[in-house]
Amino acid sequence: MGRKQSGIYQDGSNRWCVDKVYGGTRLRERFDKFEEAENWLICQLEILRQVHLFGARRERTFNEAAAKYLMEHQAKISLQTDIYMLQSVMPFVGHLTLDKIHDATLSPYVSKRLAAGRSHKTINLALAIVRRILNLSARSWRDEESGKTWLETPPLIKLLPLVGFQREPRPIAWYEQKKLFEVLPKHLLNMALFDLNTGARDEVVCGLKWDWEIEIPELETSVFLVPKDSVKGRKSDRILVCNQVAKQVIDTQRGLHEEYVFTYKGHRIETMNNSAWQRARRIAGLGDLHVHDLRHTVGMRLREAEVREETIADVLWHNRPSMTAHYSMAQVCELFEALNKITNESNRVNRSLVMIAREARNLKVPANSPDNKKGLEAICI
Repeated sequence: MGRKQSGIYQDGSNRWCVDKVYGGTRLRERFDKFEEAENWLICQLEILRQVHLFGARRERTFNEAAAKYLMEHQAKISLQTDIYMLQSVMPFVGHLTLDKIHDATLSPYVSKRLAAGRSHKTINLALAIVRRILNLSARSWRDEESGKTWLETPPLIKLLPLVGFQREPRPIAWYEQKKLFEVLPKHLLNMALFDLNTGARDEVVCGLKWDWEIEIPELETSVFLVPKDSVKGRKSDRILVCNQVAKQVIDTQRGLHEEYVFTYKGHRIETMNNSAWQRARRIAGLGDLHVHDLRHTVGMRLREAEVREETIADVLWHNRPSMTAHYSMAQVCELFEALNKITNESNRVNRSLVMIAREARNLKVPANSPDNKKGLEAICI
């Protein structure tokens, strides 16, 4: 095999592999040339020697830091989103040492994502995770050998401006709901119908467990007491009230899976925003309809039914100063009655201007028709 050096060998594909342990740290890498492998090993050994002898800060790559972040945050509700965002940014900065990551080295990533049509908000989600990892590297994570943090000082990563780029909420009309439901596969249709009758977030619907269900015989329904670990913000447990329609959906799911309410082929669904959802919204002609828009729809329909703002806040789990972690039976009844007002169109006494305009375009109803005049008058009162 030619030249030899401790810790360097040639594999079956004739590439040079480094595999050496120094001071408890394992060094592993592959190279096309022996000289590249040898120089890399010499450099890494010198860095480790400086760490052991003089307490120098060991260089870490962003790949290492990202792996540590994911290992420490496995219980995070939005972990799958973080993984997706990191996968997009890794080819650009994963190989760099932490001290080499800043706005300039992230610029090629930002430019490519913008060219691909990604929104400023989406790009900012990835940049925010990079910034979070760098902050942890500078403030929390320390080397056992030297006691120093992984990074001396975190850089100031600038986010893109959202002014003019923030996507407006897009609640759906009843006729759009019908078009969407006609093309959604059954498992997603059940999830979407449940979402449109509870206002739950995507991650809550996907992670809903039977152990959380509490029967309410007085109302002939169920509620789910969602533990704070599964609630965005994690401040307290939250109650998810099922109206008549949501209860029917839940009952159709019984016996399909031992742990989770909603599954597909025996496995938990990580997100409703998958290829089947995107295909269905395209066929239904609903553009870039987001799963989160179903939640906006619930809020809009509750307002159209003239439900109190405080009650809407409780349904959507918006924080309020008077909100507590304990729910009385009276409050459950109030939420149940409010959600039953959005099971059909009969309680729409105060239609929004957005819905009036959208329905008029779809049905080609003249703007001055009696129905639209009635809706406008209700808004102006």
